Amino acid sequence: MITLKLYTNVIKKIILSSIKAKRGEYSYEELVIDGLKVLQMMRDVGCKITIKGVENLKNLNPPCVFIANHMSTLETFVLPGVIGKEFRVTFVVKRSLLNYPFFGKILTSLHPIPVTRKNPREDYKIVMQEGLKRLEERISVIVFPQAAREITFDPNKFNTLGIKLAKKASVPAVPIALRTDAWGMGKIIKDFGKIDPSKPICFFIGKPLYVQNKGLKEHLQIIEFIEQSLRKCYN
Repeated sequence: MITLKLYTNVIKKIILSSIKAKRGEYSYEELVIDGLKVLQMMRDVGCKITIKGVENLKNLNPPCVFIANHMSTLETFVLPGVIGKEFRVTFVVKRSLLNYPFFGKILTSLHPIPVTRKNPREDYKIVMQEGLKRLEERISVIVFPQAAREITFDPNKFNTLGIKLAKKASVPAVPIALRTDAWGMGKIIKDFGKIDPSKPICFFIGKPLYVQNKGLKEHLQIIEFIEQSLRKCYN
């Protein structure tokens, strides 16, 4: 019942917003508000939500590269709302997401950076070229360095793509640790699984890092931040 209630409200919101996006009438401010509304929908079905570290963005001039672990569909909906309208953001996304009914139109309006997830070398070129363009336009880029959504964070699957983009563009890299497995992965439709209010939802934003040399130190700092933050959320 909880899952049905939540998804009924979310899908209604997606359909209405996608109609506006198709007409070119969907503003970034509306996207941020929609993200906050989805978070409120999660609260309304009993989920406990913790957001920490927003103060780390107060004195940071955009753009930057946000680097986060990837756990569920929820973060794709709500991260612009969590980060705030002061930072216009877009995502590095799997190209197939742009073909999704309704949600694909919303995502397309963000001018995301689409990758195949099949050819790492080609994907790297796309992210470096298109990512640099977005950052030059003062649009911050959200990168999920994992190849796929995973409930358990595995540092060995967390690549350095975000660090390399931040280094190339000479912009800060900002770590985000998130736990969103309250929004489950479905067996039939992977993006929409069971909603479990017993699992807390956490968004922890770290301090900006300025990439030096090859960025190995900063990459390890981001991994450490995510691991420590997730431990706090699970305890």
